[in-house]
Amino acid sequence: MTSFTPPIHGNNRHLPFGDQQDSAFYGRDILSVSQFDREQLTYIFDVAHEMYEMVARVGSFDLLKGKILANLFYEPSTRTSSSFTSAMERLGGSVIPINNVSYSSVTKGESLPDTVRTLEAYADVIVLRHPEVGSSALAAKYARKPVINAGDGVGEHPTQALLDLFTIREELKRVDGLTVTMMGDLRYGRTVHSLARLLTLYDVRLNYVSPDVLAMPREIMTEIEESGIPQASFTSLEPVLAETDVLYVTRVQKERLEDPNIHESLKGAYGVTTETLLRAKDKMIVMHPLPRVWEIEMAVDDDPRAAYFRQMEYGLYIRMALLAMVLGKA
Repeated sequence: MTSFTPPIHGNNRHLPFGDQQDSAFYGRDILSVSQFDREQLTYIFDVAHEMYEMVARVGSFDLLKGKILANLFYEPSTRTSSSFTSAMERLGGSVIPINNVSYSSVTKGESLPDTVRTLEAYADVIVLRHPEVGSSALAAKYARKPVINAGDGVGEHPTQALLDLFTIREELKRVDGLTVTMMGDLRYGRTVHSLARLLTLYDVRLNYVSPDVLAMPREIMTEIEESGIPQASFTSLEPVLAETDVLYVTRVQKERLEDPNIHESLKGAYGVTTETLLRAKDKMIVMHPLPRVWEIEMAVDDDPRAAYFRQMEYGLYIRMALLAMVLGKA
């Protein structure tokens, strides 16, 4: 396995103990998908699959007994926060939940570095969601314990991208050779930003379907272009639906739009219905990072190609694997 080097470290970084210093992931931050190569992804997915099998057999175990996770969320979260909590507890560890910073010293003006340095006095790993791009990298600069990025504004969401790719691998048994179509809010959707970057490690084709106002950012498309991955943009799903193996649908994020009228004008324009899937491949999957609003009708849930709730569960196993790895127990 090649050396795993995150872009930013704290000053007095995680002294190894025993033979754990040989682990490429022990004591490391998880900040960006750019940290991973393909060999490391294979290793993560293999460990996640083992976690899946262990949960199916015994439910929980004591791999991380005595370890504590601090869940620090400056933005609302259901799946990411709950899955990290479940992951830590299924591994035998404990959780300090801070899912509403309005009840913390943040309301007194405490800075992010100070909050992180406080929590690491009580915890072994910190999971951070914050509205500002680069916040996790800033936290990691000051922390002596591993920091895991659970979403930084419109920037990245690396653990979501990992579980998304794991979903594709588990559901379709391969990644190479697939056509992945991303539809909806591609401008503000950090999940598609991270997934698109991660997919450059594979032989895939990318399609982007969105209104012009929510198109994939130019800087990300430039990165994809430089990797040699073919990509194309469309304002309608119809031209690419028949060739699509993975349809990744995103919510139009009303809370990030400068003009709320845009949200109303787009309702229903980029949705998936049972009629939509009549024109799709028999063997393909529909994914969504959730929560959904109007972009996938509930009747689609009964279609075996609807993978978004299975996708959500796969996130548990990915986060179990990451916690075990950064704490030297994988």
